Amino acid sequence: MADTPITLRLTIADPVAGLHYSLQDKTNAPVDAVIAGEGPLSFDVPVRLSDDGRMLGPFVRTEGPRRRFVYIAIGGQAGGDERVFSRRAKIDVHDIPPELLVLARQGKVLEAVLPGRGRDGTPACATVRPIKGWRQV
Repeated sequence: MADTPITLRLTIADPVAGLHYSLQDKTNAPVDAVIAGEGPLSFDVPVRLSDDGRMLGPFVRTEGPRRRFVYIAIGGQAGGDERVFSRRAKIDVHDIPPELLVLARQGKVLEAVLPGRGRDGTPACATVRPIKGWRQV
């Protein structure tokens, strides 16, 4: 069996309006940069799911033998003004429940809704956890 293409949707619930946001590929280049408005912001991430359940593709990063994650670039890292903010949010994808991966193999989109701001009101960065976990949309 070959790798299965799936789609992961990363939705930032409350991005900081006026800032650039983008996916970040393995070369650290911003991809599909947009300027956030007042509402939620979503990125669809194309991923390949291997037969043994590993996530692969141009946006999937690795750390150790198991951890897989995707970066969302913010501000300067997304091509905007780096004097304001230059950050990225790390979203783990290796811990998506197996029952959801079955649905993804059937063509369903899996979504994580993420907080867009830290406690201080600035863009959420470092490892950012989904607000309610992954779900099928």
